[in-house]
Amino acid sequence: MSGGEGPYGPLDFARDSEVPRETLERLTNHARLLVERNAHLNLVADSTLADMWRRHFLDSAQLVPLVPAEARTIVDLGSGAGFPGMVLAIMLAPDRPGLRVHLIDSTQKKCRFLEEVAEATGAPVEVHWSRAEDLSGLTADVVTARAVAPLAKLLGLAAPFFGEGTIGLFLKGRAAAAELTEARESWKLQVEITPSRSDPSGSILRVTGLMPWRKPRKLS
Repeated sequence: MSGGEGPYGPLDFARDSEVPRETLERLTNHARLLVERNAHLNLVADSTLADMWRRHFLDSAQLVPLVPAEARTIVDLGSGAGFPGMVLAIMLAPDRPGLRVHLIDSTQKKCRFLEEVAEATGAPVEVHWSRAEDLSGLTADVVTARAVAPLAKLLGLAAPFFGEGTIGLFLKGRAAAAELTEARESWKLQVEITPSRSDPSGSILRVTGLMPWRKPRKLS
């Protein structure tokens, strides 16, 4: 997918994601801080930095077309280094007045990094230093997650943020089909599967109608 010889870089990303120059500059600030802070904060695997524009930025950006035009509240579970939540906030903000992306992570040092990126990019985010299961009172239009947990567990973390009409957008790897089979044992859901643009073995799960299966009551 690279535009020429060498690694996939910001210009390749800009072409494939059709982002304007100003947005690319903000994403480049995110990338710069990621490289500068990663050695001390262990935000992503060092081995992925050479290909970060594909592995992390394109991987996140491919969710943009799947976010409904009317969505204004996004909850990102296990945000880590800002993928996909921070990337979505930066890319969607210019055309979404009132957008708010809630980035949730249980590691304080990662939350501090996210706050630093938000300050450098002007992204419309709110960072929550919390476990997802400890955060309440927040309903999202869209819930996102990447590399957080197997799907059955992830749906349990996401469910409290679901309201009527909420959509889940979950980035998954080669085990997606097996995870989905397992998740259906505990959850009722509708799923649309889209192949990943950044990983030939990956996919995006678009989840709607999420409800736990209710066990039948025992007759006394």
